[in-house]
Amino acid sequence: MDGFNVNLLKLGRKTFFFAFVKVAGLSEDIFLRFDEGSLKELFEPVIESLGFEYWGLELLNHGRNMKIRLYIEAEAGVGIDDCALVSGHISDLLDVEADFAMDYSLEVSSPGMDRILFCKSHYTRHVGERVELKLLKMFDGQKNYEGLLKGTEDDCVVIEIKDEEYLFPIEDIGKIRVIPIFE
Repeated sequence: MDGFNVNLLKLGRKTFFFAFVKVAGLSEDIFLRFDEGSLKELFEPVIESLGFEYWGLELLNHGRNMKIRLYIEAEAGVGIDDCALVSGHISDLLDVEADFAMDYSLEVSSPGMDRILFCKSHYTRHVGERVELKLLKMFDGQKNYEGLLKGTEDDCVVIEIKDEEYLFPIEDIGKIRVIPIFE
């Protein structure tokens, strides 16, 4: 391999990892691309076979390195041994299936109390909880909101803010995180 260039691109709610690889003897670059959806398809069956639920993942760019932050869930909770077990299996899978010769780190964790909500089923499971919402573009002069998660309607998340309900298109949401209440 003559040259290798790794990039991480965030477009709306989707993050793409892509690499351009120059191979000796070939005049064109080989393009490898992994997005959160393709990695989910790769990881989810392995995670479920180990008795856990795939919760979500984040792709983070750290200069020339990439961090894959993977969240797993279980009814009985997730401990450090569970994370180590899943990490070992996913690392092996990446070594075989991903075929990228770059440095990456894999971080496996429970979603935690202040969990990120990645999809509609998460929004439904956490109806009635306080959430922090970060939009990709301004709405009513701001990007950050806090409120009560009321559910989903069509392709929108319904958040109650100061006794008024707002519908935020899912495609405009950068991140929704549960705000834990400590009593």
